[in-house]
Amino acid sequence: MAITKGHWLLLLFTLTYTLGFGAYYVSIQNLEFLWYVATLLGLIVFIGTTLKHSQLPSWVLWLLSLWGLLHMAGGGVVVGDSALYRYLIWPFYVDGVDPDFVIFKFDQFVHAYGFGISAIALLLIFERWTKGTVGPRALAATAVLSAMGLGVANEIVEFAAVIVFSETGVGGYYNVSLDLVFNTLGALIAIGLLYIVRRLKNHDGRKSQS
Repeated sequence: MAITKGHWLLLLFTLTYTLGFGAYYVSIQNLEFLWYVATLLGLIVFIGTTLKHSQLPSWVLWLLSLWGLLHMAGGGVVVGDSALYRYLIWPFYVDGVDPDFVIFKFDQFVHAYGFGISAIALLLIFERWTKGTVGPRALAATAVLSAMGLGVANEIVEFAAVIVFSETGVGGYYNVSLDLVFNTLGALIAIGLLYIVRRLKNHDGRKSQS
């Protein structure tokens, strides 16, 4: 897979906001999000060095980069008196006792979006590797389950931050559980939408040929 100018532009965009937020977190001594900056840099290296094997299309790479930007903004942008990731987009459910049991927050949107895009990326990779030898339903299920596994890995990274740093913004049991729920919902919705778009395109293609 040839590396294009578009790939370099994407890398520049991603590194710019990552290092920019990194400098900001250094200035306010936010060690928790510096941990996430280091994790994001590791992901950039991993995706970049494996691109010739994964051959992910540019639109997926841009959507993955946007996920990183949303995550960085979640801890660096202040809305009202708290960080953006705590912002309540729509008060679907708010527990008056436990502050972690709240739906629907910006953080939950980012989880659903990010692992939805991850599921799409995994599906495209699996489709390329299997070359039509595995049915679409099995591939879809594998992509969703794999994205859920990545979601667990993400929670382990957050748990590591809790162990390493004395103070973090990572919530408790409800927060972790809701993160996993939204990871799963995001993966299911994203794969479902992808198949719907593909079916519509195939339908339009058959109509144009008839």
